[in-house]
Amino acid sequence: MDATSATLLLLHIILFFFILTFASTAQSSPNITLGSSLSPQANSNSIWALSPSGDFAFGFLPLEPGLFLLAIWFAKLPSNTVVWSANTVDNAAVVQEGSRVELTSSGRLSLLNNTGQEVWFADPGSNIVTNGAMLDTGNLVLASASNTYAWQSFDNPTDTILPTQMIRQGGKLSSRRSSRLNDYSNGRFQLRLLPDGNLVLNTIGFPTEQAYERYWISNNTDQITDDRVFFNPNYGVNVVQNNTNLYNVTTTNFGSVANLYQRATLDFDGVFRQYKYKKPGTNTNGSSQNSWLAMDFVPRDICTDLTMGNGGSGACGFNSYCSINGDKPSCLCPDHYTPLDPDDIINQGCRPDFEAPSCELYDPADFEMVEKYNVDWPNGDYEQLAPMEEDGCKKACLEDCRCSVAVFGSGNCWKKKMPMSNGRIDQNNGEIVIFKISKVALNASHNFTIGNKKDNKTTVVISLSAILGGSILINFISIASVILLLLWKRRRVAEMKTKSKTIKSNLHAFSYMALEKATNKFNEELGKGSFGSVYKGVLVSLGEVPVAVKKLNGMEHHGEKEFITELTIIGRTHHRNLVQLIGFCDEGSHRLLVYEFMSNGTLASYLFQTEKPRWEKRVQIAYGVARGLSYLHDECKNQIIHCDIKPQNILLDEYITARISDFGLAKLLQTDQTRTKTSIRGTKGYVAPEWFKDKPITSKVDVYSFGVVLLEIVCCRKNVEKDFVDDERLILTDWAYDRYTERKLEVLVQYDEDAITDHRRLERFVAVAIWCIQEEPSMRPSMKKVLQMLEGAVEVPIPPNPSSFISSIN
Repeated sequence: MDATSATLLLLHIILFFFILTFASTAQSSPNITLGSSLSPQANSNSIWALSPSGDFAFGFLPLEPGLFLLAIWFAKLPSNTVVWSANTVDNAAVVQEGSRVELTSSGRLSLLNNTGQEVWFADPGSNIVTNGAMLDTGNLVLASASNTYAWQSFDNPTDTILPTQMIRQGGKLSSRRSSRLNDYSNGRFQLRLLPDGNLVLNTIGFPTEQAYERYWISNNTDQITDDRVFFNPNYGVNVVQNNTNLYNVTTTNFGSVANLYQRATLDFDGVFRQYKYKKPGTNTNGSSQNSWLAMDFVPRDICTDLTMGNGGSGACGFNSYCSINGDKPSCLCPDHYTPLDPDDIINQGCRPDFEAPSCELYDPADFEMVEKYNVDWPNGDYEQLAPMEEDGCKKACLEDCRCSVAVFGSGNCWKKKMPMSNGRIDQNNGEIVIFKISKVALNASHNFTIGNKKDNKTTVVISLSAILGGSILINFISIASVILLLLWKRRRVAEMKTKSKTIKSNLHAFSYMALEKATNKFNEELGKGSFGSVYKGVLVSLGEVPVAVKKLNGMEHHGEKEFITELTIIGRTHHRNLVQLIGFCDEGSHRLLVYEFMSNGTLASYLFQTEKPRWEKRVQIAYGVARGLSYLHDECKNQIIHCDIKPQNILLDEYITARISDFGLAKLLQTDQTRTKTSIRGTKGYVAPEWFKDKPITSKVDVYSFGVVLLEIVCCRKNVEKDFVDDERLILTDWAYDRYTERKLEVLVQYDEDAITDHRRLERFVAVAIWCIQEEPSMRPSMKKVLQMLEGAVEVPIPPNPSSFISSIN
């Protein structure tokens, strides 16, 4: 940088420091008063404060039905780009309907959840706060009586730095966890300004703050103790000290910036990018812009840079590898490996499509060595063999039960265990990566065909010609061999056609012996269902993961159809309110399904206990079940009808989140098919009336069952309570409707104070349940409509008697 440029830069820096100082008096408007508060509104942005220009807003952004983020965002852009959010130690402070943010009379900015518990705060300390304000710089401030800021969002950044904003030594940016639009929790990448004045990028041992070695550094030569990162809108992001530029992080010069929005963000993929966006209404050189454009970034190649040191899993998750395209890294799985989460390979990585070798039951004959070129996992070797030929390297790994991958190059052989880290594309390393792959997985990926009649006929003619040239014994053996080969081939094709239906879901294929070992010979039974029993197990091969193994019975008659349906359909469903299928076993007469383990058991055991669960917990469970069913009915590529919704088939994870399970009774409908006739399924007390009336079965059978379950959640009692024989309370659905019409809802909840206090929601839940249990299917709302009514997004009409018939609700 020449002397003229340096002088100009210095003047700009001084100017912007002056602007920051002046902003406290010029821009601080009392648009958030002491004692005021804001609660989120469903399905819309809830703005508490706008900057004077209207460029920035502060308030609640809806993430998904019933969940909200307290944030600052660009108010004039359709994308609602968030530049700051209220974060706890490792997660965004996401709150539910009924929460609020308030500026107390003492000047404390406090976020309270719907139970009144404080989940985040901005404390001004001993300063006397006069008001809060949203400035045109994008800075949210608590102004004090001394014309200073008692607290400001610029001092507490999340993943973004804005023009005129600074990061002081010890400060940091944390990337978002993933690219999902509604995920604002902290990820595993950080940008930090160290005490020695160097700016670094590093990964962390997520979810802790344990920092791995840096993968990018500013390399300041002067060890100065008062450095700052400053975003100059004319020159980019710089490391400065005493108004002197020390290092250019990003160096893009946009020219005139009057018509531009700018931000610099540590993105979820670990790359720090400077962006621009033409302000709405501007049209420069005949062009317009409706998205953010990345103008500069560091590092230049995160795939390579992150493998130079100990970076945990690397730029991508374990067992995956990184490929760079411009500034954008992509995370890929090797052949015969599958993403743990297809939408989050960068964090979750990949797993093999087969059970990892176990030294106790290991047989080298069950595996083959498969080569892959132009990739590398440079870290994590546990043994090096040299000198060694390629075949010897393959054999050494194949015969070693601990070895999952071998790398061969220049007469060296390196052995690796799972998981592999820091994988990347490397076109020039000259090495061969050799994977140990289960023969079952290899065979499953091959496309076996019988061939046409002409080919078969030709094969037989050639075989017979060979036979005629030998002795009678040889001819006999040859003919027998040809016949056996054809029979084996046909059998193998039939097996592979069946397997191919299940492998499409990219699930783990377990052996029966492995699942028998995982469950300690099916020792601990968790429960029984329509098609078999469920046992608790632990999969050592997946890292001591607890699982629930469903052992299917009676498959020889009609179970195969249900088994294939579960594998191909459930394997493709991914929702926070569904139990995830991990894998399967299809070995001879043994057919088993492996699910993630739910630590808090069934909804039945949770609801029907001596101590009644808290009202708010029950409310969230009801929302969860409704969301899960809405996903099955309306958001899957092919609609899924569960057909057996009941508390025993709703499980609770460690956070008491409702997860719908047991799709053994699910009925798959094609996209253009909305009805089906089938035999009666389901459980007494939850079965819709149309099952018994020879009427077409639609998704409304699940709506009916949900209505019964919703009443059980509200009332904490079973639908049919034998203790109330010869009592009007015997059948919950009838009793609930009578109490609803009499306006005696407090009786239904047994005088639960929390539920009674939340009277409007209690009344809404009971009304929705009554709509769901209408005997006429057309009168029941869809699950999508049910969810909207539960959340208060749409009005709930007064429901009729369930046994009556009037015009339907859509």
